[in-house]
Amino acid sequence: MVDRDLWTYSPTVSGGQQTLDVAGYHVEATDGRIGSVDEATYEVGDSYLVVDTGPWIFGKKVLLPASTVTQIDPQERKIFVSRTKQEIKDAPEFDEVGYKEPTYRDKVGDYYGRFPYGPGTI
Repeated sequence: MVDRDLWTYSPTVSGGQQTLDVAGYHVEATDGRIGSVDEATYEVGDSYLVVDTGPWIFGKKVLLPASTVTQIDPQERKIFVSRTKQEIKDAPEFDEVGYKEPTYRDKVGDYYGRFPYGPGTI
């Protein structure tokens, strides 16, 4: 079973994510910009970002669990995550049809669960 905390925003994430529409925000990995947010959810225990990596990885989309978010900057329209570009590049590709299915979520959760996550773990 995947740790549900993986799919929950850290209470220390600043920026008031619960009230923001972050679609279109730039996503900053620990080593630079990785893409932009296509979609975000804020469901308790089931929150994530869908990130379009654009030309950096030839248009690949990935699902990032909420726990990877370390900061949201509404003024700069940026979201900072505790993953490197390579870790995001190596993540399972976004499944537009099955992304809400438990088997896909388990696959993504298993991948991200291998890394320490949350603020202060980078």
